[in-house]
Amino acid sequence: MDTQTRPTAPPPPAPARPTGAKLLASGVERQFISGKQKVHALGPLDLTVADGEFVCLVGPSGCGKSTFLRIVNGLLPPTAGTLDLWLDEGRAATSMVFQDYGVLPWKTVLANVRFGLDMAKVPRREANARAMDWIRRLGLAGFEKAYPATLSGGMRQRVSIARALAVQPQILLMDEPFAAVDAQMRVVLQEVLLKVWEEDRRTVIFVTHSLEEALVLGDRVVVVSARPGRVVSDITVPFGRPRPSDLRATPEFAALHQNVWDVLRDEVRASLAAGEE
Repeated sequence: MDTQTRPTAPPPPAPARPTGAKLLASGVERQFISGKQKVHALGPLDLTVADGEFVCLVGPSGCGKSTFLRIVNGLLPPTAGTLDLWLDEGRAATSMVFQDYGVLPWKTVLANVRFGLDMAKVPRREANARAMDWIRRLGLAGFEKAYPATLSGGMRQRVSIARALAVQPQILLMDEPFAAVDAQMRVVLQEVLLKVWEEDRRTVIFVTHSLEEALVLGDRVVVVSARPGRVVSDITVPFGRPRPSDLRATPEFAALHQNVWDVLRDEVRASLAAGEE
């Protein structure tokens, strides 16, 4: 087991690992410089995610949710605080699925799904086999030679998810991955993701603006405040797994949805008020 710490200087001593934790964010902040202005986008944010847990982040637009994912993915350093990951050696740490698909238009479905494996210099025969396995599991069999321009939005997003999973990441990061598809396809993709997640229970951090989506998918729903984002509520989702297909229609689901919205509403209003100043 390898512990990775992404701190600001000077580095603090490695923290004790909370029982079962895969990720520990301690006072994580991120600031950006825009001209002469300093924008405090995130934090301080404190969050622990257990190994194999599916955690959904919800919050107003611009509160730093996506920024936090980019810090976890190593694309951005934190301005302050530390992020600790407990990782198994020899396996990819993280992989990210973006809202805009991010598929490469000049590559086939197979080549897109295999892309991360190619970058890791996995032998071609093994890479093809792993990519084809995920193509089948994501319902894309028969389209491996197709190019993205010939696919629907839902299929392109499944290509993006298959590419992320093909590298077998220990932590899967998903930044509003279903926001660009229609409502019916969104439900289908949620069901596909849940089925895949049930098979191996990898750690997932999923950003969404949909409370319904968060409650259907997540073990926990973490409500993030208006900018700079910090955790204002951490709600355990009480519904068992696998989630029943009629979950959304139950009184218990409606009551929990309202409870989460009661918390989130104040943060959305605060974000709107700040934008009007």
